[in-house]
Amino acid sequence: MSFPLLTATAALPAIGAVATAAVPAARRTTAKWVALAFSLGTLVLAGIALARFTPDGARYQLTESHAWIADFGVRYELGVDGIGLALMALTALLIPFVILAGWHDADPLETSSSRWRPTQGFFALILMVEAMVILSFEATDVFLFYILFEAMLIPMYFLIGGFGDRAHTGTDENASAQRSYAAVKFLLYNLVGGLIMLAAVIGLHVVTGTFSLSEIADARADGSLTMATGTERWLFLGFFFAFAVKAPLWPLHTWLPNAMGEATTPVAVLITAVVDKVGTFAMLRFCLQLFPEASKWATPVILVLALISIVYGALLAVGQRDIKRLIAYASISHFGFIILGIFAMTSQGQSGATLYMVNHGISTAALMLVAGFLITRRGSRLIADYGGVQKVAPVLAGTFLIGGLATLSLPGLAPFVSEFLVLVGAFSAYPAVGIIATTGIVLAAIYVLVLYQRTMTGPVKAEVQGMADLKVRELTVVVPLIALLIFLGVYPKPLTEIVNPAVQHTMSDVQKKDPQPEVEAAK
Repeated sequence: MSFPLLTATAALPAIGAVATAAVPAARRTTAKWVALAFSLGTLVLAGIALARFTPDGARYQLTESHAWIADFGVRYELGVDGIGLALMALTALLIPFVILAGWHDADPLETSSSRWRPTQGFFALILMVEAMVILSFEATDVFLFYILFEAMLIPMYFLIGGFGDRAHTGTDENASAQRSYAAVKFLLYNLVGGLIMLAAVIGLHVVTGTFSLSEIADARADGSLTMATGTERWLFLGFFFAFAVKAPLWPLHTWLPNAMGEATTPVAVLITAVVDKVGTFAMLRFCLQLFPEASKWATPVILVLALISIVYGALLAVGQRDIKRLIAYASISHFGFIILGIFAMTSQGQSGATLYMVNHGISTAALMLVAGFLITRRGSRLIADYGGVQKVAPVLAGTFLIGGLATLSLPGLAPFVSEFLVLVGAFSAYPAVGIIATTGIVLAAIYVLVLYQRTMTGPVKAEVQGMADLKVRELTVVVPLIALLIFLGVYPKPLTEIVNPAVQHTMSDVQKKDPQPEVEAAK
């Protein structure tokens, strides 16, 4: 039997979580290095998976299949297509930077035992989230995916509720209450979505007799599986609702600003750059593949919701006073673009949506982590408390600017390619939708440039006067992300070659072809 590479890629961070948690309490630095070492090992395995993947080969590669709960037809089945592989690699890439950025976020605030923050637990939970997210991108058994989809909520709940942001303006009691509220809201929203999905998963098994994606696809292909129109639509809605909560799509988005605002900066990156991608990925893998007719039936409504997310999220970002909440609302707008690309049902739109998932993860991580370094120095998340930072910390200001320009999809940076493809794909199928979606670009320029102008330019405020510039550890986090944004912005071919064949399979699932351009005959 060949080496189970996909299992190993998910198992290594899980083993690392146990090893990190087992480090003696007094050896916090050792725990950090153990967590970092396991995250780097996971990145190496993800790189090997990339090297072994053949874009023009079988749809699902590096597959594994083992009996698990035989009485219920549940199997441990793994496999990756280009989309799952790209997101698995993104997750493995970002976690080492998340760990480095949060190097001191779980250290004791003071010597008093009442203020102890368990460092080992913090990093162990991050690795556990990584393991579950990676495995969810690999799972080709619907029930296995559901278990992972729900189980990742547990470590995320403790990361949000137990390790909140230190930069708050109220009392410790108020901060604790806000943190608990954000964690409970995150958990309840996602649990409700998950319970509805569970009913749909059970219904799918009743209709098909299996949880295996490959078996369902084969049954559709040979004509032995047909679903009643009403049944397919109800099952689709059950899956889509859960994924829309995770994504997050308006109006199911309200948990995100609270969670990102109250969590530590690395955990905020974990939420929006890693965990939320499971929702949009699952729309491609499960909604479109399992319920193609229902997906086309629901497309008009979903496109409207995506447009609302784009404009609403951007408008609220413009009006924010809190740096982290501004980035949270910007992410809601960006997820609207991703969902728009998926349900435009064009190859350009779906390729753009997949690239957007990857590029948004990198750009949001870069911007949010630099913002976190800024907030740590000043001790405040409020935009009004800053001014003139570029004069005292030019490297910090410069990296903040590049992260912001990537967020507004400046040409030459990676998000531009993905946003352009989404808009082209949407416009070719639904011109009015594409035109309205472009307003998100204008609004993004406003909230990013206004944020930079108010924090980095102008007179140097007294509280900012002695602010230190980025240190070696912080540069180690930011510089590779910026370099990757530039590289993929100039040369996205390595990513598109992996993604495009998987997109063509998805287009085949829903039996859609790209609209042909209307060209006037030569006179």
